[in-house]
Amino acid sequence: METGVICGARVSHDRASVDQIEAAAGEDVRTVIEDLLSRDGVSEAFAIQTCNRAEVYVVADSVAAGRRALAPFESSVDDDVVVETGHEESLVHLMRVAAGLESLVLGEDQILGQFKRAVETARGLGALGPILETGLTKAVHVGERARTETEINEGVTSIGSAAVRLVETEADLVGATALVVGAGEMGKLTAEALADAGVAELIVANRTVPHAEHLAETVDTEARAIPIDGVGDVLPDATIVVTATSHPEYLLDSGDVDGAGETLLIDLAQPRDVDPDAATVDEVVVHDIDALESVTEETREIRQDAAEAVEAMIDEEFDRLLDAYKRRQADEAISTMYEAAERVKSREVETALSRLEAHSDGDLSEEEREIVESMADALVGQLLSAPTKSLREAAVEDDWSTIQTAMALFNPEFGDAPTGRTGAGSNDPERGDSEVPQYVLESISDD
Repeated sequence: METGVICGARVSHDRASVDQIEAAAGEDVRTVIEDLLSRDGVSEAFAIQTCNRAEVYVVADSVAAGRRALAPFESSVDDDVVVETGHEESLVHLMRVAAGLESLVLGEDQILGQFKRAVETARGLGALGPILETGLTKAVHVGERARTETEINEGVTSIGSAAVRLVETEADLVGATALVVGAGEMGKLTAEALADAGVAELIVANRTVPHAEHLAETVDTEARAIPIDGVGDVLPDATIVVTATSHPEYLLDSGDVDGAGETLLIDLAQPRDVDPDAATVDEVVVHDIDALESVTEETREIRQDAAEAVEAMIDEEFDRLLDAYKRRQADEAISTMYEAAERVKSREVETALSRLEAHSDGDLSEEEREIVESMADALVGQLLSAPTKSLREAAVEDDWSTIQTAMALFNPEFGDAPTGRTGAGSNDPERGDSEVPQYVLESISDD
């Protein structure tokens, strides 16, 4: 029986600065997950990194092993900005992240796409087993429900649009020239928001120029594309600059912006694109993602009713998730019980048929053989009917000791496993992996 406990740790915008999130984040999600999987006692792993969060999760054979595996992540920043989560806390938090309740912009749509990509990365690495696979699939389902059944994503729906809202509080966008550095998802959303806000010209810079050209062609204003190494040449022309790349080092420093004139710089990147020293240059104002808090608070207040509806949705879906884990625990124990009985039944039926044939001085007819086999099937089904019911009741009541005892009785190779945790069994949350005959499945479903 596959078991394990989830341990999680996160550094996010609710208590950490951009610098601290940057310090906690790894090179990329793939690298972080591979590192987690290499640690002793870890059977599953997941990580998600965005501009305002770095989160890691492992399934380990004990809480102590899980915490040891996460220690390097936690040691990269001060203790007061790290939030540790246990098994069920982690499952709930992952649903909240996918639903947008933990985002800087409450209900933002982009986090769900980022979440799905992180899940696919982990799945591609073979990092998801029966526990995280089920929990993450449920989190994605909750994220999709939240956006289709509530108004959690009405209004300002991205960090890009929030950045433009911040710019509008400090500069006149109408008729201005704006530079967007980065043509990825964040850059695209920012460029579209700037165009909608009335900028006269938009310059898009990107390492891959065709991507920048495509974005320039789609926005509803005059726009042109340039290579990223041409940013310095156009800085004097732009009064608003928004950076949103995944470059590992600073793209702009004080020397780059010196002489650019009056410039408002918004750095949305993680890690940051703009050296904080750039803010020391006269006429240059630099904001990072922490400055968006005041803008996003208004959105948070407007969406409060929707957020409460999503909270209720999460409570409902969490109960369903626990029920799925419990059913799987019971079904695996039941399958083990029936498989053990099937082995004994098959052996004894063959012995009985051989003896009957010896006494009858000839082969038994097919009908006679079926009568003996049907009687054996009926005996197994009836004898195990009561234990089947008891195991299902034990799962509902979180009675792990009863399930563990059944596994040990019917499977001598079954070893001791962590107790008191949901989340064991097959990859399918609805049923256990079973190779028992049809009569067994019918017997199980009848109770």
